[in-house]
Amino acid sequence: MERERPVLDQLNLVVSDMEATVAFYRVLGLEIPDTLPVWAPDHRNAETGSGIDLDFDSAGFAAKWDRGWPGGSGSVLGFRVSSREAVDATFAALMEAGYPASQAPYDAFWGARYAVVVDPDGRHVGIMSPRDPALATTGPA
Repeated sequence: MERERPVLDQLNLVVSDMEATVAFYRVLGLEIPDTLPVWAPDHRNAETGSGIDLDFDSAGFAAKWDRGWPGGSGSVLGFRVSSREAVDATFAALMEAGYPASQAPYDAFWGARYAVVVDPDGRHVGIMSPRDPALATTGPA
């Protein structure tokens, strides 16, 4: 059986100063909606118009959705697959090929199945199913 081709869906920039980052990307021309005060220091989302999510996360927040996050700033390249099962299958194929895991597949608080692997240059690569609002919770513990 041929594995499906993942679709680039999300780029997470892990930032050291959220407000400075938001200000920069707003000046660049991106629309970054205001958010609830509880989320403002840790997570923001830019409207790119391209269908690709551009998310800004604090290092502390990144460690909540990627338990293997090494700390500091960086980026996560996110790929969407068609199903929760495809997350597990893609992750298993990468593990079998010898690539390191940062976060084993799990049911994430935003309602998707999610895993993170590390590419040969050390970049974190997320694999995410479509979100199911019925499975979402209020946020990370």
